[in-house]
Amino acid sequence: MITAGCDIGSLTAKAVILRDGEEIIGYDIIRVKTNPGASAREALERASEKAGVSNTEIEAIVGTGYGKDSVPFASQTVSEISCHARGAWWSLPSVRTIIDIGGQDSKAIRIDENGNVARYIYNDKCAAGTGRFLEVMAKALDVDLAQMGELAEKSTETIRISNQCVIFAETEVVSLINEGRETCDIIRGLHHAMANRVASLAKSIEVHEEVVMTGGVAKNSGMFSALSEGLGLPVRALPIDPQINGALGAALMAADIVAKK
Repeated sequence: MITAGCDIGSLTAKAVILRDGEEIIGYDIIRVKTNPGASAREALERASEKAGVSNTEIEAIVGTGYGKDSVPFASQTVSEISCHARGAWWSLPSVRTIIDIGGQDSKAIRIDENGNVARYIYNDKCAAGTGRFLEVMAKALDVDLAQMGELAEKSTETIRISNQCVIFAETEVVSLINEGRETCDIIRGLHHAMANRVASLAKSIEVHEEVVMTGGVAKNSGMFSALSEGLGLPVRALPIDPQINGALGAALMAADIVAKK
């Protein structure tokens, strides 16, 4: 049995190919283009190629994410909350809280011992607490976004970023640069400002251990320590690429569809 999941976010499209509901045999992540449907198709084709399967071999496809309704070939669409919960629980059955930080939103999901969603909350109204926040700050600091975690680890001084709004925080960062403050210290301060915002969101649904972080921001090592401090609990990484968790959950949902036939 071959199934697939497509997670179409605001910035990236992710596709996962699953065999027998038990093994990830291929996945791909691409930037979303003007046409979300075309992006979904490209991500699926690339993931299928890596898995060594043809589209005709895929028995069911579930779409999820911001652009789930733009996946014309989906057998079904499912909410990203359900897919993130399913993917994380499959990867790590001991997980009870999932904090997903994407390009344009962040969300916290609490699940029970059976992987069912107990509570959840979104932040999709403000760029603070999202990947966009770090993208803007990386540009202001003239550093590669992918290097921010590594640079933060070199920090020797604590800097508190008082503004969480992207526009005001960017102005604050420029002022700190002009004061001659070290880039690594500013980045660490930014991580903590963002983590505190996300932690506040997550605490509103009562965070239970174990806690995992997913989404593109989970590729930033500096965010793990900052978020752990903000929550007062250790935050773990899943044993998969953190960006494909939603697509994985969708592929698992697709396996359920096939099993019920």
